[in-house]
Amino acid sequence: MQIQFNTDNNIDGNEMLQERVNAMLEQHLGRFFPQLTLLKVHLSDSNAAKGGGHDKHCTIEARMEHAEPVAATHADEDVAKALNGACAKLKSLLDTRIEKRRGH
Repeated sequence: MQIQFNTDNNIDGNEMLQERVNAMLEQHLGRFFPQLTLLKVHLSDSNAAKGGGHDKHCTIEARMEHAEPVAATHADEDVAKALNGACAKLKSLLDTRIEKRRGH
């Protein structure tokens, strides 16, 4: 499985952040890794230096073989919380998707 990591110009997508993202993906979504072919993570800051609540956004798209991609987005006050929220939403979506596939 491949992980693509992207940030906008307002978030420093350094190696340390990428390692934190990978660790959180492993923690929340690791059990799905054998069934996934690709995870795309995009982090953005809509207010940049201005600050403000819930301006950090995380979108995660998951691709499984022979299935349409599924994505989850979450906005929060910092990158870690936005990533955590998106992971939780995606976990729920993947659980539902896999259960439906088992039923067919």
